[in-house]
Amino acid sequence: MDIQSIKLRFGIIGNSPLLNRAIDVAIQVAPTDLTVLISGESGTGKEVFPKVIHQESTRKHGHYIAVNCGAIPEGTIDSELFGHEKGSFTGAHEARKGYFEVADGGTIFLDEVAELPLSTQVRLLRVLETGEFLKVGSSKMIKTNVRVVAASNVDIPKAIERGKFRQDLFYRLNSVPIFVPPLRDRKDDIHLLFRKFAADFAEKYRMPPLQLADDAVKLLSNYYWPGNIRQLKNITEQISIIEREKEIGADVLQKYLPGVRNSGLPVLYHKTDEESFSERELLYKVLFDMKRDMAELKKIVLNLIEKDGHHPDIEQTKALLVKDFGKELPEREQRIIDQMEISRPADTDLEDSEDYDHTEIIEESLSLTDKEHEMIKRALEKHHGKRKNAATELGISERTLYRKIKEYNIK
Repeated sequence: MDIQSIKLRFGIIGNSPLLNRAIDVAIQVAPTDLTVLISGESGTGKEVFPKVIHQESTRKHGHYIAVNCGAIPEGTIDSELFGHEKGSFTGAHEARKGYFEVADGGTIFLDEVAELPLSTQVRLLRVLETGEFLKVGSSKMIKTNVRVVAASNVDIPKAIERGKFRQDLFYRLNSVPIFVPPLRDRKDDIHLLFRKFAADFAEKYRMPPLQLADDAVKLLSNYYWPGNIRQLKNITEQISIIEREKEIGADVLQKYLPGVRNSGLPVLYHKTDEESFSERELLYKVLFDMKRDMAELKKIVLNLIEKDGHHPDIEQTKALLVKDFGKELPEREQRIIDQMEISRPADTDLEDSEDYDHTEIIEESLSLTDKEHEMIKRALEKHHGKRKNAATELGISERTLYRKIKEYNIK
């Protein structure tokens, strides 16, 4: 079967060379029993490719089971995948077959495979190498003939460096890699997808389909799309329902695009090496910028002390900066002055303080662990302890949040 036939059969839209390459690899590998690792950002449509591989294989009449590894609690993941015997743990009132036993002769799709605990990764590696596994609480070896297709939206080599993923399992899963491109690398496909979603929602809600003006098409194509196809679909549905006027211009569209709303600035584009910055990485960048500003502030103060031989006040610092830069201070230097004013204790004369010479400057902690701990606590407080909502706010899975709560002993 050729690429166009696969697109029609599975509802894949787009003509990007990167997308066509991914489909072609899926078609070529489908008749074999090789394991496949599908990589790509969240929302790119990775879940379609295991279905293509299964339906184009000799296993198409067998079971196809999709498992979201990030949605299953760590304590029950082994039981879900490999089954358990009666009485093997609290609540195991009867024996249960796992997915690998049920899918014998078929295909298992392990989505978010990087979220698997290390102990489960060992079990999975054994199944891939020998086709054998043990149920939880059993000593009887069970044979299975299952084709495994895995997917991940994280950089697994980096997870290996952090000790979160087994290197031998990565090599075993990565027999054939398939990369699903992000939407921003498929610019010519974005408007096609929008029109398809607009037509679907027009039929669903019995209304005229949306039409984009030329400036809106340009804005749509140049947007970064961190949520990829999933985000595009959600935004198309929002506009279809909310906007009464179905001819959409850039001024209306930008209200629905995060980061563009009420801004005349160009769309923010992150140029990365096959990966985008996560929210956490952006936060770390802000923290390091703050640290650099503080270092610059200390440097200015030390220079003033060396020049005048006494401790400067804010007005002296500002006067010297104005002397260097002119009447208008650059934004960075003005921010430093603002930080000095904010941090100055009220009604305190530094020159008259006897203890000033002994004051120790303590830098704010920039430990990534501390910041992660603080962010998790704030998210839990904001959502009144609801872990699902907090996990969504933090951009991590609920199981990962649960593990972090235990790791940091957060009450």
